[in-house]
Amino acid sequence: MLQLTQPLKSGKMEILEVPYPIPEKGKIIVRNYYSVISAGTEGKTVKDARLGYIGKAKTRQKEVKQVIKTVRTTGLANTYKMVMNKLEAPSPLGYCCAGEIVSVDGDVKDLKVGDRVACGGEGAYHAELVSVNRNLCVKIPDTVETRHAAFATVGSIAIQGLRQADVRFGENCCVIGLGLIGQITMQVLNAAGVKSIGIDISDAQVKLAEACGADLALNRDCPDIEKSIYDFTGGFGTDAVIITAGTSSNDPVELAGRLCRQKGKVVVVGSVPTGFSREHYYKKELDLRMSCSYGPGRYDPNYEEKGIDYPIGYVRWTENRNMQAFVDLLSRGKLNIEKLISHTFPFEKAADAYQMILDGSDNYTGILLQYDLKKEIKPKKIIVAEKTTRASEPNVGLIGAGSFAQNILLPRMKGLCNMIGVATARGNNSRYVADKYRFNYCTDNSDDIFEDSKINTVFIFTRHNLHGANIIKGLNAKKHVFVEKPLAMNIDELESVREAYENQKGSFHLMLGFNRRFSPHVQKINELFREDAQKAINIRMNARALPDTHWVHDPEQGGGRIIGEVCHYIDLAMFIAGAEIVSVFANDMYDTKGLCDTVSISLKFSNGSVASISYVSNGNKSVPKEYIEVFCDGRAAIIDDFKKMTIYGKKKTKFNLSSQNKGHKEEVIRFLGAIKNGSKCPVPFQESYLSTLATFAVIDSIRNNTPINPQTVQPKKRIEKY
Repeated sequence: MLQLTQPLKSGKMEILEVPYPIPEKGKIIVRNYYSVISAGTEGKTVKDARLGYIGKAKTRQKEVKQVIKTVRTTGLANTYKMVMNKLEAPSPLGYCCAGEIVSVDGDVKDLKVGDRVACGGEGAYHAELVSVNRNLCVKIPDTVETRHAAFATVGSIAIQGLRQADVRFGENCCVIGLGLIGQITMQVLNAAGVKSIGIDISDAQVKLAEACGADLALNRDCPDIEKSIYDFTGGFGTDAVIITAGTSSNDPVELAGRLCRQKGKVVVVGSVPTGFSREHYYKKELDLRMSCSYGPGRYDPNYEEKGIDYPIGYVRWTENRNMQAFVDLLSRGKLNIEKLISHTFPFEKAADAYQMILDGSDNYTGILLQYDLKKEIKPKKIIVAEKTTRASEPNVGLIGAGSFAQNILLPRMKGLCNMIGVATARGNNSRYVADKYRFNYCTDNSDDIFEDSKINTVFIFTRHNLHGANIIKGLNAKKHVFVEKPLAMNIDELESVREAYENQKGSFHLMLGFNRRFSPHVQKINELFREDAQKAINIRMNARALPDTHWVHDPEQGGGRIIGEVCHYIDLAMFIAGAEIVSVFANDMYDTKGLCDTVSISLKFSNGSVASISYVSNGNKSVPKEYIEVFCDGRAAIIDDFKKMTIYGKKKTKFNLSSQNKGHKEEVIRFLGAIKNGSKCPVPFQESYLSTLATFAVIDSIRNNTPINPQTVQPKKRIEKY
């Protein structure tokens, strides 16, 4: 299928052939008839992408500060590569479309294949096929044209602004900014029985508002504009002002303060500065409100990604119900969207539409992209690079390729293996990775990777909840498997992974991404101290706090930071100790939202060694992230953030690196080398299994407030098949 993309580096638009969207839980796949270009939001995105590096830096100052911090940790060269990867990746455009359902997940019960729907938000891109969550689409009535329903998302933004203004029948409301959202807002006001007043700097937009039924429409430069509006409102001023303009000027907010009546409301929908003079807002006791996009549910992953709706008794209007309200107004003939459609471009000419916006060479309001419905679209592999593979190197397939894979592991895999196939959830991401690393093909179906007889090694970089199932598929397909941590989400899944591995009788490697074992500093420690010597180990991880909505905190997708991250340090402690863990005792510090992000763990090993792990998320960012101390036989070794190492013995010795090295490169070299040479797996499966078992013991210890022997952690429910 085809999708409109734009890399942030050049800003050059390209319609790419990308894999078909992957069916996911709670989602539908829609064949687009039309999609709407948001001239304001998308126009700014495109404009910023075409700026030079200095211009980009000025518009993204927060990101620039983060880059500077990253340079201090990982070095200039590594940071440069990560920034370029971000800038070069093709970003999708669009968030508002309508079409016909071609696939429905079984969890979606109220929609079926063949239904016409309007879609919005994440996934509702300018593409021939889109995948959206159930809460981000509404069914289109038979009486409504698809081209009109395509505006439902933009319409829901206008409706939410109106709800925030809380204007009632017979009142009046002024809209500053008569672009697409402003024009729809004016029409919705009329439909609600509210007197509408429109202001814009364009005569064409003012005339359009008048043609669509505005009670009063004025150019911002109109003499005595304030007097005209006060006269229209009986001398009181407006009951509310909704600002839908996009500008860097304070004028809309200042003007709103002058136009509003005593105790009126000002609602900010557009992108405008909110700094204003105190006089009018103070004297009139005005209520300044923000309107959050489509309405309640926006930016809530439980609502938008998991499809968990808000009870109507508590939240009457959500983003989905706002979209439904817009479509309902269309079906009752209350809106005239046709007059707002100024241009319709074939999808293949999308770049011309954006150029028109950037040039400002034409009057435009509603801009539609129209798709070729006669074209046959089928899932397929997309051949990216026909090339000869090197017989001596492993043939690799990739499942998932997020930022960690792209920035850390894929660059280190380059040249060590034959890149054959890649499958990710996002088609544009698959295509970018396939192009950059010269994979033979990208695909919409991960089974293509497992079933490809050429591929003998699979790297799994998905979210945590998909690790176990994909590991088992890979082993059953008789392939070597490398998977980023964790190995499993729970003890039952872990046992199923173990069974799948043992069924292959050691013929295929299964390696977990415990990279810190391979860092030069940890390797030095293992050279310094005897493996069987008793060691006292302290590990402190100053983890950054994550938003409570981050997917890692999701019990279904991420499993929490103990399972997803603390497992690293449990394995590292076991590796340094050189013995199995026999006892785990842990205490956690819950925050006000019940997130287990700060934990203290005590480990005891079969050779008498002990370890203390402090994983904290309530610290300060200026403190280095990782600090490790090892005490043994009258000597001590200290690792500071995998950049500096000091050894205290008869004399003090320092081993410092120019940049941080956590062992990722050596990890990949050793794993692929083991496959190539037929040697043992660099991280034996039994050790990965024991580390994971101990990670689950941490959770049991916290729950029961008692020490736990990892070997006693038993499956609660056996999972025989996936």
